[in-house]
Amino acid sequence: MKRVLLLIDYSSEFSRRILKGLIQYSKENGHWIFYRLPSYYKTLYGKEGIIQWAREWKADAIVARWDHEETNLLESLRIPIVLQNYRERSSYFSNLTGDYIGTGEMAARFFIKRRYRNFAFYGNKGVVWSRERAEGFRRVVEKAGGNYYYFESENLNEEQWSTAHLQLDEWLFSLPKPVGLFACDDSFALQVSEICKINNIPIPQDISLLGVDNDELICNLSDPPISSIVLDVEKGGYEVGRLIDQLINGTREQPSNIVIRPNRFELRESTERYNLSNEYISKIVHYVEEKFTDEICIDELTKLVPLSRRNLEIKFKDEMGTSIYQFILQCRIEFFAHMLLTTDLPLYDLALQSGFNDSKNISRIFKKMKGYTPSEYRNIFRDSDITSVF
Repeated sequence: MKRVLLLIDYSSEFSRRILKGLIQYSKENGHWIFYRLPSYYKTLYGKEGIIQWAREWKADAIVARWDHEETNLLESLRIPIVLQNYRERSSYFSNLTGDYIGTGEMAARFFIKRRYRNFAFYGNKGVVWSRERAEGFRRVVEKAGGNYYYFESENLNEEQWSTAHLQLDEWLFSLPKPVGLFACDDSFALQVSEICKINNIPIPQDISLLGVDNDELICNLSDPPISSIVLDVEKGGYEVGRLIDQLINGTREQPSNIVIRPNRFELRESTERYNLSNEYISKIVHYVEEKFTDEICIDELTKLVPLSRRNLEIKFKDEMGTSIYQFILQCRIEFFAHMLLTTDLPLYDLALQSGFNDSKNISRIFKKMKGYTPSEYRNIFRDSDITSVF
Protein backbone atom coordinates (compact mmCIF):
# COMPACT_ATOMS: atom_id res chain seq x y z
CA MET A 1 0.00 0.00 0.00
CA LYS A 2 1.51 3.30 -1.12
CA ARG A 3 0.85 6.57 0.68
CA VAL A 4 0.90 9.69 -1.52
CA LEU A 5 0.65 13.16 -0.03
CA LEU A 6 -0.95 15.74 -2.34
CA LEU A 7 0.11 19.37 -1.97
CA ILE A 8 -1.54 20.85 -5.05
CA ASP A 9 -4.52 23.08 -5.64
CA TYR A 10 -7.87 21.40 -6.33
CA SER A 11 -9.59 24.52 -7.62
CA SER A 12 -8.40 24.40 -11.23
CA GLU A 13 -9.63 22.03 -13.90
CA PHE A 14 -5.99 21.32 -14.81
CA SER A 15 -5.17 20.04 -11.32
CA ARG A 16 -8.36 17.98 -11.07
CA ARG A 17 -7.57 16.28 -14.36
CA ILE A 18 -4.02 15.55 -13.18
CA LEU A 19 -5.45 13.91 -10.08
CA LYS A 20 -7.98 11.98 -12.13
CA GLY A 21 -5.19 10.41 -14.17
CA LEU A 22 -3.12 9.71 -11.05
CA ILE A 23 -6.03 8.00 -9.31
CA GLN A 24 -6.76 5.96 -12.42
CA TYR A 25 -3.20 4.61 -12.39
CA SER A 26 -3.49 3.73 -8.70
CA LYS A 27 -6.71 1.78 -9.30
CA GLU A 28 -5.04 -0.27 -12.01
CA ASN A 29 -1.85 -0.95 -10.03
CA GLY A 30 -2.74 -1.71 -6.45
CA HIS A 31 -4.33 0.09 -3.55
CA TRP A 32 -2.91 3.57 -2.89
CA ILE A 33 -3.88 6.00 -0.14
CA PHE A 34 -4.02 9.71 -1.01
CA TYR A 35 -4.18 12.55 1.46
CA ARG A 36 -4.34 16.28 0.89
CA LEU A 37 -3.51 18.51 3.82
CA PRO A 38 -6.16 21.20 4.33
CA SER A 39 -5.07 24.65 3.15
CA TYR A 40 -5.07 26.10 6.66
CA TYR A 41 -2.36 23.66 7.78
CA LYS A 42 0.39 25.63 6.05
CA THR A 43 -0.93 28.87 7.60
CA LEU A 44 -0.85 27.37 11.09
CA TYR A 45 2.36 25.36 10.96
CA GLY A 46 4.30 26.58 7.92
CA LYS A 47 6.13 24.42 5.43
CA GLU A 48 8.24 22.90 8.19
CA GLY A 49 5.00 21.65 9.74
CA ILE A 50 4.00 20.03 6.44
CA ILE A 51 7.35 18.21 6.26
CA GLN A 52 6.93 16.98 9.84
CA TRP A 53 3.41 15.76 9.08
CA ALA A 54 4.69 13.89 5.99
CA ARG A 55 7.24 12.11 8.19
CA GLU A 56 4.69 11.18 10.83
CA TRP A 57 2.19 9.95 8.21
CA LYS A 58 5.04 7.97 6.59
CA ALA A 59 4.37 9.27 3.12
CA ASP A 60 5.96 7.22 0.34
CA ALA A 61 5.80 10.04 -2.21
CA ILE A 62 4.61 13.63 -2.63
CA VAL A 63 3.02 15.47 -5.54
CA ALA A 64 3.31 19.19 -4.87
CA ARG A 65 3.32 22.73 -6.17
CA TRP A 66 6.17 24.12 -4.09
CA ASP A 67 8.17 27.35 -4.22
CA HIS A 68 11.39 26.66 -6.12
CA GLU A 69 13.64 28.35 -3.58
CA GLU A 70 12.41 26.18 -0.67
CA THR A 71 12.86 22.71 -2.14
CA ASN A 72 15.65 21.94 0.35
CA LEU A 73 12.90 21.19 2.89
CA LEU A 74 11.52 18.49 0.60
CA GLU A 75 14.99 17.03 0.03
CA SER A 76 15.21 16.12 3.70
CA LEU A 77 12.38 13.59 3.32
CA ARG A 78 14.36 11.42 0.89
CA ILE A 79 11.26 10.09 -0.86
CA PRO A 80 10.07 10.49 -4.49
CA ILE A 81 8.81 14.03 -5.15
CA VAL A 82 7.00 15.25 -8.28
CA LEU A 83 6.71 19.03 -8.53
CA GLN A 84 3.99 20.70 -10.58
CA ASN A 85 5.84 23.51 -12.35
CA TYR A 86 4.90 27.04 -11.45
CA ARG A 87 7.66 29.64 -11.24
CA GLU A 88 10.56 27.43 -12.36
CA ARG A 89 11.44 23.80 -13.06
CA SER A 90 13.37 21.84 -10.47
CA SER A 91 16.81 20.50 -11.33
CA TYR A 92 16.68 18.04 -8.42
CA PHE A 93 13.16 16.57 -8.32
CA SER A 94 10.91 15.14 -10.99
CA ASN A 95 8.84 17.80 -12.79
CA LEU A 96 5.27 17.68 -13.97
CA THR A 97 5.87 20.10 -16.81
CA GLY A 98 4.71 20.80 -20.34
CA ASP A 99 5.73 21.60 -23.88
CA TYR A 100 5.04 25.27 -23.21
CA ILE A 101 7.05 26.60 -26.15
CA GLY A 102 5.31 24.16 -28.49
CA THR A 103 1.94 25.34 -27.18
CA GLY A 104 2.83 28.95 -28.00
CA GLU A 105 4.00 27.95 -31.47
CA MET A 106 0.77 26.06 -32.04
CA ALA A 107 -1.28 29.13 -31.07
CA ALA A 108 0.71 31.40 -33.40
CA ARG A 109 0.23 29.07 -36.36
CA PHE A 110 -3.49 28.98 -35.58
CA PHE A 111 -3.80 32.75 -36.03
CA ILE A 112 -1.42 32.86 -39.00
CA LYS A 113 -3.63 30.39 -40.84
CA ARG A 114 -6.51 32.78 -40.24
CA ARG A 115 -4.53 35.51 -41.99
CA TYR A 116 -3.92 37.76 -39.00
CA ARG A 117 -1.14 40.34 -39.15
CA ASN A 118 -1.35 41.51 -35.53
CA PHE A 119 -0.70 39.11 -32.64
CA ALA A 120 -0.88 39.68 -28.90
CA PHE A 121 0.04 37.64 -25.82
CA TYR A 122 -1.41 38.22 -22.35
CA GLY A 123 0.71 36.50 -19.71
CA ASN A 124 1.02 35.62 -16.04
CA LYS A 125 4.02 37.42 -14.59
CA GLY A 126 6.87 35.35 -13.18
CA VAL A 127 5.79 31.80 -14.08
CA VAL A 128 7.65 29.45 -16.38
CA TRP A 129 4.65 28.12 -18.30
CA SER A 130 3.47 31.61 -19.27
CA ARG A 131 6.96 32.86 -20.12
CA GLU A 132 7.70 29.92 -22.42
CA ARG A 133 4.29 30.00 -24.10
CA ALA A 134 4.93 33.66 -24.88
CA GLU A 135 8.38 32.81 -26.27
CA GLY A 136 7.05 30.12 -28.60
CA PHE A 137 4.24 32.41 -29.75
CA ARG A 138 6.63 35.31 -30.39
CA ARG A 139 9.14 33.23 -32.35
CA VAL A 140 6.60 32.00 -34.88
CA VAL A 141 4.91 35.41 -35.20
CA GLU A 142 8.16 37.25 -35.87
CA LYS A 143 9.35 34.58 -38.30
CA ALA A 144 6.11 35.09 -40.24
CA GLY A 145 6.62 38.88 -40.25
CA GLY A 146 3.69 39.63 -37.96
CA ASN A 147 3.36 42.43 -35.41
CA TYR A 148 3.81 41.14 -31.85
CA TYR A 149 2.43 42.79 -28.68
CA TYR A 150 2.93 41.62 -25.10
CA PHE A 151 1.39 42.38 -21.73
CA GLU A 152 1.56 40.56 -18.41
CA SER A 153 0.08 40.87 -14.94
CA GLU A 154 0.09 39.03 -11.65
CA ASN A 155 -2.43 36.25 -11.01
CA LEU A 156 -4.78 38.49 -9.05
CA ASN A 157 -7.68 37.59 -6.78
CA GLU A 158 -11.10 39.15 -7.31
CA GLU A 159 -10.53 42.04 -4.88
CA GLN A 160 -7.15 42.92 -6.39
CA TRP A 161 -8.47 42.52 -9.92
CA SER A 162 -11.24 45.03 -9.32
CA THR A 163 -8.68 47.83 -8.90
CA ALA A 164 -5.82 46.58 -11.10
CA HIS A 165 -7.46 46.12 -14.49
CA LEU A 166 -6.85 49.64 -15.82
CA GLN A 167 -3.52 48.80 -17.44
CA LEU A 168 -5.11 45.83 -19.21
CA ASP A 169 -7.89 48.17 -20.34
CA GLU A 170 -5.36 50.53 -21.86
CA TRP A 171 -3.38 47.74 -23.51
CA LEU A 172 -6.45 46.18 -25.12
CA PHE A 173 -7.56 49.57 -26.45
CA SER A 174 -4.06 50.25 -27.81
CA LEU A 175 -3.82 47.03 -29.84
CA PRO A 176 -4.27 47.43 -33.60
CA LYS A 177 -7.46 45.70 -34.72
CA PRO A 178 -8.18 43.05 -35.72
CA VAL A 179 -5.75 41.08 -33.59
CA GLY A 180 -5.27 37.44 -32.65
CA LEU A 181 -4.80 37.36 -28.87
CA PHE A 182 -3.38 34.31 -27.11
CA ALA A 183 -3.80 34.24 -23.33
CA CYS A 184 -1.46 32.15 -21.18
CA ASP A 185 -4.42 30.14 -19.84
CA ASP A 186 -8.21 30.16 -19.82
CA SER A 187 -8.48 32.23 -16.63
CA PHE A 188 -6.44 35.03 -18.19
CA ALA A 189 -8.48 34.69 -21.39
CA LEU A 190 -11.64 35.19 -19.32
CA GLN A 191 -10.16 38.41 -17.89
CA VAL A 192 -9.72 39.67 -21.46
CA SER A 193 -13.27 38.66 -22.36
CA GLU A 194 -14.71 40.47 -19.32
CA ILE A 195 -12.78 43.68 -20.05
CA CYS A 196 -13.80 43.57 -23.70
CA LYS A 197 -17.46 43.17 -22.71
CA ILE A 198 -17.30 46.17 -20.35
CA ASN A 199 -15.61 48.35 -22.98
CA ASN A 200 -17.64 47.20 -26.00
CA ILE A 201 -14.64 45.66 -27.79
CA PRO A 202 -16.24 42.99 -29.97
CA ILE A 203 -14.97 39.39 -29.87
CA PRO A 204 -14.08 37.89 -32.33
CA GLN A 205 -14.50 40.84 -34.72
CA ASP A 206 -11.77 43.03 -33.15
CA ILE A 207 -10.07 40.51 -30.88
CA SER A 208 -9.93 36.81 -31.73
CA LEU A 209 -9.34 35.19 -28.34
CA LEU A 210 -7.62 31.86 -27.58
CA GLY A 211 -6.77 30.30 -24.21
CA VAL A 212 -5.11 27.12 -22.91
CA ASP A 213 -6.32 24.18 -20.76
CA ASN A 214 -9.88 23.88 -22.09
CA ASP A 215 -11.43 24.50 -18.68
CA GLU A 216 -15.01 24.12 -19.86
CA LEU A 217 -16.53 26.02 -16.95
CA ILE A 218 -14.28 29.05 -17.45
CA CYS A 219 -14.50 28.96 -21.26
CA ASN A 220 -18.29 28.86 -21.22
CA LEU A 221 -18.64 31.62 -18.62
CA SER A 222 -17.46 33.98 -21.33
CA ASP A 223 -19.73 35.62 -23.89
CA PRO A 224 -18.78 34.54 -26.48
CA PRO A 225 -17.36 31.21 -25.22
CA ILE A 226 -13.58 30.97 -25.43
CA SER A 227 -11.66 28.69 -27.78
CA SER A 228 -8.84 26.83 -26.06
CA ILE A 229 -5.87 24.55 -26.66
CA VAL A 230 -6.50 21.09 -25.21
CA LEU A 231 -3.64 19.51 -23.27
CA ASP A 232 -3.18 15.81 -22.63
CA VAL A 233 -3.51 16.36 -18.89
CA GLU A 234 -5.12 13.15 -17.62
CA LYS A 235 -2.43 11.09 -19.30
CA GLY A 236 0.10 13.31 -17.58
CA GLY A 237 -1.46 12.42 -14.23
CA TYR A 238 -1.44 8.75 -15.19
CA GLU A 239 2.28 8.98 -16.02
CA VAL A 240 2.93 10.69 -12.67
CA GLY A 241 1.49 7.57 -11.04
CA ARG A 242 3.68 5.32 -13.17
CA LEU A 243 6.78 7.38 -12.34
CA ILE A 244 6.06 7.33 -8.59
CA ASP A 245 5.54 3.57 -8.76
CA GLN A 246 8.87 3.07 -10.53
CA LEU A 247 10.78 5.34 -8.12
CA ILE A 248 9.33 3.62 -5.06
CA ASN A 249 9.95 0.13 -6.45
CA GLY A 250 13.47 0.99 -7.58
CA THR A 251 12.93 0.23 -11.26
CA ARG A 252 13.76 3.89 -11.97
CA GLU A 253 16.52 5.57 -9.98
CA GLN A 254 16.76 9.12 -11.33
CA PRO A 255 14.08 11.82 -11.32
CA SER A 256 12.34 12.32 -14.65
CA ASN A 257 10.13 14.89 -16.34
CA ILE A 258 6.53 14.23 -17.26
CA VAL A 259 5.89 16.44 -20.31
CA ILE A 260 2.27 17.28 -21.06
CA ARG A 261 1.75 18.11 -24.72
CA PRO A 262 -0.86 20.19 -26.52
CA ASN A 263 -2.83 18.02 -28.89
CA ARG A 264 -5.74 19.94 -30.42
CA PHE A 265 -8.03 22.99 -30.36
CA GLU A 266 -11.49 23.12 -28.85
CA LEU A 267 -13.01 25.82 -31.04
CA ARG A 268 -15.75 28.09 -29.75
CA GLU A 269 -17.17 31.43 -30.86
CA SER A 270 -14.26 33.59 -29.62
CA THR A 271 -12.16 32.64 -32.68
CA GLU A 272 -14.95 32.20 -35.21
CA ARG A 273 -13.47 34.58 -37.76
CA TYR A 274 -10.77 34.93 -40.41
CA ASN A 275 -9.09 38.29 -40.98
CA LEU A 276 -10.28 38.70 -44.58
CA SER A 277 -10.94 41.92 -46.45
CA ASN A 278 -12.91 40.36 -49.33
CA GLU A 279 -16.50 39.61 -48.34
CA TYR A 280 -16.91 37.07 -51.13
CA ILE A 281 -13.89 35.04 -50.04
CA SER A 282 -15.09 35.26 -46.45
CA LYS A 283 -18.39 33.76 -47.57
CA ILE A 284 -16.60 30.93 -49.40
CA VAL A 285 -14.41 30.18 -46.37
CA HIS A 286 -17.45 30.00 -44.11
CA TYR A 287 -19.22 27.71 -46.55
CA VAL A 288 -16.25 25.34 -46.84
CA GLU A 289 -15.88 25.14 -43.06
CA GLU A 290 -19.52 24.14 -42.81
CA LYS A 291 -19.51 21.65 -45.72
CA PHE A 292 -15.95 20.26 -45.98
CA THR A 293 -17.05 16.68 -45.24
CA ASP A 294 -19.27 16.79 -48.35
CA GLU A 295 -18.17 16.68 -51.97
CA ILE A 296 -17.32 20.29 -52.91
CA CYS A 297 -16.50 21.42 -56.45
CA ILE A 298 -15.35 24.86 -57.62
CA ASP A 299 -18.40 25.28 -59.87
CA GLU A 300 -20.60 24.85 -56.82
CA LEU A 301 -18.72 27.64 -55.03
CA THR A 302 -19.00 30.07 -57.95
CA LYS A 303 -22.79 29.95 -57.55
CA LEU A 304 -22.41 31.51 -54.10
CA VAL A 305 -20.61 34.67 -55.22
CA PRO A 306 -20.55 36.91 -58.33
CA LEU A 307 -17.10 35.75 -59.44
CA SER A 308 -15.90 33.63 -62.32
CA ARG A 309 -14.07 30.43 -61.50
CA ARG A 310 -10.73 31.98 -62.44
CA ASN A 311 -11.38 35.15 -60.44
CA LEU A 312 -12.51 33.13 -57.44
CA GLU A 313 -9.37 30.99 -57.49
CA ILE A 314 -7.07 34.02 -57.79
CA LYS A 315 -8.79 36.08 -55.10
CA PHE A 316 -8.97 33.09 -52.75
CA LYS A 317 -5.22 32.46 -53.12
CA ASP A 318 -4.50 36.17 -52.53
CA GLU A 319 -6.61 36.30 -49.38
CA MET A 320 -5.88 32.88 -47.86
CA GLY A 321 -2.37 32.16 -49.11
CA THR A 322 -3.46 28.75 -50.37
CA SER A 323 -5.71 27.25 -53.03
CA ILE A 324 -9.34 26.34 -52.49
CA TYR A 325 -8.48 22.67 -52.91
CA GLN A 326 -5.71 22.86 -50.30
CA PHE A 327 -7.99 24.70 -47.89
CA ILE A 328 -10.60 21.96 -48.17
CA LEU A 329 -7.89 19.38 -47.53
CA GLN A 330 -6.68 21.31 -44.46
CA CYS A 331 -10.20 21.40 -43.02
CA ARG A 332 -10.61 17.67 -43.54
CA ILE A 333 -7.19 16.80 -42.11
CA GLU A 334 -7.74 18.93 -38.99
CA PHE A 335 -11.10 17.27 -38.40
CA PHE A 336 -9.57 13.84 -39.00
CA ALA A 337 -6.73 14.61 -36.53
CA HIS A 338 -9.26 15.74 -33.93
CA MET A 339 -11.22 12.51 -34.34
CA LEU A 340 -8.05 10.40 -34.08
CA LEU A 341 -7.42 11.75 -30.59
CA THR A 342 -10.99 11.88 -29.33
CA THR A 343 -12.46 8.60 -30.63
CA ASP A 344 -11.41 4.97 -31.05
CA LEU A 345 -13.02 4.60 -34.47
CA PRO A 346 -10.97 2.76 -37.11
CA LEU A 347 -9.14 4.82 -39.73
CA TYR A 348 -11.47 3.79 -42.56
CA ASP A 349 -14.54 5.09 -40.72
CA LEU A 350 -12.78 8.33 -39.79
CA ALA A 351 -11.69 8.85 -43.39
CA LEU A 352 -15.28 8.60 -44.63
CA GLN A 353 -16.55 10.92 -41.89
CA SER A 354 -13.86 13.47 -42.82
CA GLY A 355 -14.84 13.60 -46.49
CA PHE A 356 -12.26 11.19 -47.95
CA ASN A 357 -13.14 8.23 -50.13
CA ASP A 358 -10.56 5.83 -48.73
CA SER A 359 -8.05 5.51 -45.90
CA LYS A 360 -5.01 5.03 -48.18
CA ASN A 361 -5.43 8.47 -49.72
CA ILE A 362 -5.87 10.18 -46.37
CA SER A 363 -2.84 8.42 -44.89
CA ARG A 364 -0.59 9.87 -47.59
CA ILE A 365 -2.02 13.39 -47.26
CA PHE A 366 -2.02 13.24 -43.46
CA LYS A 367 1.66 12.29 -43.26
CA LYS A 368 2.57 15.10 -45.65
CA MET A 369 0.71 17.70 -43.54
CA LYS A 370 1.35 16.39 -40.03
CA GLY A 371 4.64 14.54 -40.39
CA TYR A 372 3.20 11.28 -39.08
CA THR A 373 0.97 8.51 -40.35
CA PRO A 374 -2.50 8.52 -38.73
CA SER A 375 -1.58 5.50 -36.58
CA GLU A 376 1.68 7.13 -35.44
CA TYR A 377 -0.12 10.39 -34.67
CA ARG A 378 -2.75 8.61 -32.57
CA ASN A 379 -0.14 6.62 -30.64
CA ILE A 380 2.27 9.49 -30.05
CA PHE A 381 -0.19 12.20 -29.04
CA ARG A 382 -2.20 9.93 -26.79
CA ASP A 383 0.90 9.23 -24.69
CA SER A 384 2.66 11.72 -22.42
CA ASP A 385 6.41 11.91 -22.77
CA ILE A 386 8.84 10.89 -19.99
CA THR A 387 12.45 11.99 -20.31
CA SER A 388 15.29 12.06 -17.80
CA VAL A 389 16.37 15.46 -16.47
CA PHE A 390 19.95 14.31 -15.88
